[in-house]
Amino acid sequence: MRDDVSAVVLRTLSGPGRPPERVLLTGWFSFRDGEATAGDVLAQQHMSAALTRAGIPHDTAWSPGFRPAELSLEAADPEAYDTLLFVCGPVHGPQVAALHTRFRTLRRLAGGVSVVDPADPAATGFHVIVARDGTAAPARRDLAATAPAGPLPPVAGVALSGGQGEYGARRRHTEVNERITGWLAGKDCARVPADTRLATDDWRLCATAEQFLALVSRFDVLVTTRLHGLVLGLRTGTPVIAVDPVAGGAKVTAQARAAGWPALVAAEALTPRLLDHWWEWALSGAGRTAAACRSTR
Repeated sequence: MRDDVSAVVLRTLSGPGRPPERVLLTGWFSFRDGEATAGDVLAQQHMSAALTRAGIPHDTAWSPGFRPAELSLEAADPEAYDTLLFVCGPVHGPQVAALHTRFRTLRRLAGGVSVVDPADPAATGFHVIVARDGTAAPARRDLAATAPAGPLPPVAGVALSGGQGEYGARRRHTEVNERITGWLAGKDCARVPADTRLATDDWRLCATAEQFLALVSRFDVLVTTRLHGLVLGLRTGTPVIAVDPVAGGAKVTAQARAAGWPALVAAEALTPRLLDHWWEWALSGAGRTAAACRSTR
């Protein structure tokens, strides 16, 4: 089996000659106008862990749009480093090429990258490229494939209502949805929109009720302001946090009571603390058991 990208990069960094004194670790996750994909960030974690094991001091430059409190490319002082390492993504385009100008005094390496055009200044500016693809050498496994990662968080389905004009002045939908989504943004979970609306001409929506049931059954928890979010979540045995978006309570409240489901929040009582309480309960053994008892699968 061929050495993985990080092993080749570490050998290149360490010899011949003395190892680098400090590395600036970069990628597309570093660019203000770039993007941080899951693969990019896992590649960063892989290479950062490899550098740490090798005893090589390093910093990572992050996009201020993604991690505003961390070191940015703009704030990174070229004189503080002797090596720049770029990981993942294509070595292509003006943003990558600009690295060679700003950090021209550093030794520059790229690892686990795609070489789209070997003649592009973005590629030719690196002293060494350990490519995953795009060169005459056989493809190498992507860094993200074996990157260290923490425990997987829960998957949260989110089914919200924005209509229901029939409730008139009692509607609290906009305020409730903003509070729920703002709260969810701070939770460590994978958020998945779950629209109860069916369609045969939109691939993003389920086309049958059975497809929607299959989707909801995969969630660890479902947060919803919809009656059928509550009903179908419980039908599949998925714990539900139901929020009634109508002042004074309406059909969501009625269905929660009919099902004997405790994780119900009134629009007037909606707070992050109360949502946290039901979140912890829904993901506990008690919440999962309560939902399973109401399942009709």
